[in-house]
Amino acid sequence: MEKTIDGWVCGALGVVIFSGSMPATRAALAGFDPLFLTVARAALAGLLALVLLITFRQPRPVRDDFVSLAVVAFGVVLGFPLLSALALRHINAAQSQIFLGLLPLATAMFGLLRGGERPRRGFWVFAGLGSACVIGVALRHGADLSQEGVGLMLAAILVCGLGYAEGAKLSRKLGGWQVISWALVLALPVMLTLCWLNAPATLAHVPGGAWAGLAYVAVFSMLVGFVFWYRGLALGGIAAVGQLQLLQPALGLAASALVLHETVPPVMAVATVAIVLCVAGAKRFV
Repeated sequence: MEKTIDGWVCGALGVVIFSGSMPATRAALAGFDPLFLTVARAALAGLLALVLLITFRQPRPVRDDFVSLAVVAFGVVLGFPLLSALALRHINAAQSQIFLGLLPLATAMFGLLRGGERPRRGFWVFAGLGSACVIGVALRHGADLSQEGVGLMLAAILVCGLGYAEGAKLSRKLGGWQVISWALVLALPVMLTLCWLNAPATLAHVPGGAWAGLAYVAVFSMLVGFVFWYRGLALGGIAAVGQLQLLQPALGLAASALVLHETVPPVMAVATVAIVLCVAGAKRFV
């Protein structure tokens, strides 16, 4: 029971940190190309992760772990950041929150396939209701969405769910912060090379908000958030704790309104209450 509670607390902290990712990415795109932003955030986080691994003298993963680490790197180090950044060229940060309502289902699905979890039928009912609530409210109050943005965000959600589930499974063996750190270090040589090849000609005219956005997604979205998130999934269960992501759209919309001054529908407050009830129901049937 104590481990389960710890898992939910860690998962909630991870969701709070992740909720600022899309607004921060949107802000960073004011000064950086999507590809450079993706590789720069991964390179910065990878260098920080390397320092942490050396400082705390962490043992190297065994050979069998590298396939899983490569999947994590593909899903959350490269795939989701790049695809979501490309999507934000066609939709705004508030609109992107619509698709995050699908992330808990994607995580639970890959938790079943990769983590061997078998939630009861009631779990899937509440998980589906929660996702439908988020998407329904957002679509009703959102503007027309670009087809390119929709396709890119859906692809981003799929690879992110895969990376979450694979990382959570490996966290039971290596530890949460170790998994994301090793995944970042594994990708570091490629990210540094791409960062150098895609660096802008000059950084003199990059606005302060873009630098702040890059700093947030590199340090918090790419590393610190995963320290809590993977620990939460490993302790509380991939499918169960993953439902906390249903709260991320509401938190992300609030962040978009606060930081980017984007319009947020008032009905989202009512939807948040319904979402909390769905999370509680899903937790009961895990």
